[in-house]
Amino acid sequence: MLKTQRPNQTVLVSQPDHGRVAGYLAAHWGNDDFAAPGRFADSQNPEELRAETVLAIAEHDNGWWEWEAVPEVGSLDSLPLDLADVLKNQQAGMDRWRRGIPRLGGDHPYVSLLIGVHAYWLYALRSKPNLDPAFIHPLFWNRSSETLYSGTREAESKFLEDLEAQQAALTARLQADPATRLWVEPGNLKPHARLLQLLDGLSLALCSPLIPPSFGEAKGLGADPFDLLEVPRANWRDRVTIEVRPAGDGQIVLLPYPFDLDPLHVVVPARILDSSEQHSGSFQSWWHAQPLRVVEFELSGS
Repeated sequence: MLKTQRPNQTVLVSQPDHGRVAGYLAAHWGNDDFAAPGRFADSQNPEELRAETVLAIAEHDNGWWEWEAVPEVGSLDSLPLDLADVLKNQQAGMDRWRRGIPRLGGDHPYVSLLIGVHAYWLYALRSKPNLDPAFIHPLFWNRSSETLYSGTREAESKFLEDLEAQQAALTARLQADPATRLWVEPGNLKPHARLLQLLDGLSLALCSPLIPPSFGEAKGLGADPFDLLEVPRANWRDRVTIEVRPAGDGQIVLLPYPFDLDPLHVVVPARILDSSEQHSGSFQSWWHAQPLRVVEFELSGS
């Protein structure tokens, strides 16, 4: 759960909804200047590769489904805990990835591979020396990984070993199929893994204050600019920085602009609660009675 506190209100966005926002951005990624998913390198069926990549980005947090269905509730506000608080339990976080990564792998091994690579780079930041800066998640551009991932290095190392074994099996499966063997080549896999990281970060910035800065001062979500780094443009060797600049009232300018529609209208589904509101009785009955509202943004190139 992504929780934003603002005067007299609390805004809550679920992890699955955050993922869908990232998937929406992925589905619109690509124009005359930026390659669309599936078009970074040669493949036998780029449209199918694009579809699998978009699905992976949209479902990258599907391991949260069980937690979001019955969330842990804070003792002070009686609302679901914020993501930053939940991540303090390292083992539970790893268990969510262990549920989520293989969930779609039966029919969509590339989806599982991408989600697994995403999880790997999140945890590898603490444990792997000489980490490729092209795979540092936006979460860690302005903070230490220790602020989000605590716990023992031993458990983390075992988790990374498990992910490596899982990725090896998925890669072998994809390589064995002539229709997908090129999907796992670095020219395809690297830009898709990076795109997942970047759109995860951009979606988090729209949905919460977890990545300072976020956007939309008029809506209480912050208003400071930042850059998206190591963004694949035509191919993996061609990487650029995108400046992300709020322009007020939910308007956000990206330079250079990577999407197929200009402007691109983005809707974030949220529960917006009065901070003084209290619930009694069943939390689930009260929670599901709250209306979903929308927080709107418009991304543009000027």
